[in-house]
Amino acid sequence: MSAKHALLCFLWLMGSMALAGPKIEHWPTSKGAKVYYVYSPELPMVDVRVTLAAGSAFDGEKSGLATLTSMLLDKGAGEWDADAIARRLEDVGARLETGTARDSSWLHLRSLTDPDKLEQALITVGQILASPRFAEEDFVREKQRLLLALQRQEESPDQIAQKLFFKAIYGRHPYAQPIEGEIEAVKTITREDLVDFHRRFYVARNSWIVIVGALERGRAAQVAERLTADLAEGESAPPLPDVQEGEDNQVVRRSFPSAQTHVLTGMPALARGDPEYFPLYVGNHVLGGGGFTSRLVQEVREKRGLSYSVASYFLPLKQEGPFLASLQTRNDQAEAALEVLNRVIRAYLDEGPSDKELTAAKKNLTGGFVLNYDSNAKLADYLATIAFYDLPLDWLDAFPKRVEAVTRQQVIRAFRRLNPDRFRTVLVGGSSKADEQK
Repeated sequence: MSAKHALLCFLWLMGSMALAGPKIEHWPTSKGAKVYYVYSPELPMVDVRVTLAAGSAFDGEKSGLATLTSMLLDKGAGEWDADAIARRLEDVGARLETGTARDSSWLHLRSLTDPDKLEQALITVGQILASPRFAEEDFVREKQRLLLALQRQEESPDQIAQKLFFKAIYGRHPYAQPIEGEIEAVKTITREDLVDFHRRFYVARNSWIVIVGALERGRAAQVAERLTADLAEGESAPPLPDVQEGEDNQVVRRSFPSAQTHVLTGMPALARGDPEYFPLYVGNHVLGGGGFTSRLVQEVREKRGLSYSVASYFLPLKQEGPFLASLQTRNDQAEAALEVLNRVIRAYLDEGPSDKELTAAKKNLTGGFVLNYDSNAKLADYLATIAFYDLPLDWLDAFPKRVEAVTRQQVIRAFRRLNPDRFRTVLVGGSSKADEQK
């Protein structure tokens, strides 16, 4: 083999390795938690993310319960109050974040891999997971904070529109409830409700642990065991109910003293793991997800000047998450903008993307995809999604190929699941002068 040929082979191999996705390994802990691990030795850091099927969809009649439980986790655990927990983490350079979504709640720890520092961080987070205090004083304070936040949301037309939209498309399904809860429901939550929620859902068999960083496999396994050592084994959360198909198109209007009207329209459409995910993802990039190049922006904003912003997206969840198209516009343009929005969507459902649009969308989506997980923290977020939703382990690796394989006919076929005659539409904003004169 010539030196030139050897060099070309080496460069090809290096390029292939750079494009390859991370090697993901997974296994269960002794208590049944599911571990997903990627070795990333570049920095002496590790990101550990614990995800639990404990999101707002499991609130029941106590809307806001999952969020309030998550808010209280690091406000006192075991023998430490909130200040002691903060000091223990700061002393070893560790950071902890918690959060809640519709399907899940999570804790995300970033720590140095130095054994002593990591051990202190893990002991602390292990206690936060397994033994939060939910002290009455802390509970009252955090509950009041949540109520104040909900009151502020009532002053935001965007937040009001989002809540009305989810209620409109989901009806009595658990996804209809706001993640942060509703004021009257939050007022009824007691400390005992948090204790019961934690006891039921914060258990090993209902948890997924993601570890990304400079830890060898054996040490990563020890980290997972340490985190779950004090958790009860428990049981997985029950499956969420199926989303029921809605009735014919409905329009919800809410007056709000603002210069703009917020418009949202759509329907439940896509669950995680759906085989048509990639045609819908690529197709929506053309329709409304591709910024200034998308059809909605071109037709609604650029050609007609009917909106400040306009976009569409799919939000896949355990059960069917929404397809949502939204825009913000002057009050007196709301009806005209909505009419154009609907017309563009209907036309797209009939004709799909052009070959030129499809090629440009694929190039845009694949060109910088690896930058979406170019840090341990970003990779941990993606890996948590793969783990929680039981996606294929090669999902990141296969992403560019799956995008490139999408055809125009696949997009048209996949988008047939959308039926504008069954869209629910929400308008929140002030009245136009014409309306005021009626």
